[in-house]
Amino acid sequence: MASGIFAILDDIASLMDDVAVTAKIAARKTAGILGDDLAVNAEKATGFLASRELPVLWAITKGSLVNKLIIVPIALILNAFFPVAIKVILVLGGFYLAYEGVEKIIEYLFHRSKEGHEAPVTSKQEDSDPEKTKIRSAVTTDFILSVEIVIIALGTVLQENITVQILTVSIVALLATIGVYGIVALIVRMDDAGYKLIRSSNEKGFLASLGLLLVKSLPVIIRILAVVGTIALILVSGGIFVHNIDYLHHLLPETASIIKEFVIGLLAGIIAVAIITGSKKVISLFR
Repeated sequence: MASGIFAILDDIASLMDDVAVTAKIAARKTAGILGDDLAVNAEKATGFLASRELPVLWAITKGSLVNKLIIVPIALILNAFFPVAIKVILVLGGFYLAYEGVEKIIEYLFHRSKEGHEAPVTSKQEDSDPEKTKIRSAVTTDFILSVEIVIIALGTVLQENITVQILTVSIVALLATIGVYGIVALIVRMDDAGYKLIRSSNEKGFLASLGLLLVKSLPVIIRILAVVGTIALILVSGGIFVHNIDYLHHLLPETASIIKEFVIGLLAGIIAVAIITGSKKVISLFR
């Protein structure tokens, strides 16, 4: 009896060792997309009243966890019975990310006079519609990025048994959510931490200087994240197309991959924006 228990414990320890190794490899493979995920979601989680930043971020985090709960089992099932569907989902998601990225560029270049369009989010706490819209947009984008993360993680353990696959992908998905949104929370609360340092030091000495630096750095970081997040959307979408469409994968092999992915993502976004804008105009004509 005792020997049976020890054998089970040994099997569990061996399984955990295997999962630790595969999770480490999967995390390393997904590091790039996690960086893009961080840039995109940090940009999306800003622009609210200070009192609403953490509640909004928590709402997005919960949405991200729900996304993972949906994606992980579906990815495992599709990989076992209908793997081609994963590529189709990724490509459709790529068009969505490309559309989001190009739409931001068009908005910046041609509609900057409408800079007040986000004012309800930052100045009217009682008006929750803009807030809910931004949360939905963030959760939807997170869904696409989560699909990419889960698929990449799954791709590193295809040769392992189903138990290792489930545990590895689940751990990477959970760490991705906690890690990304934990860092985002630290970023959006930088100014509050700075103010506290300034007050606690009576506006004198090193702590006061550090607090002032944090306060002044936040707007700069937010602007940088807005740019980096937009570029990340286009790069991720281009990467999805290049890695999942053979023609694009072999197109212009001498071109640096980052340039090819950006150009392809940009073109895909322009096409998506044109189709969606045209469709909206056609629908409006029949109303």
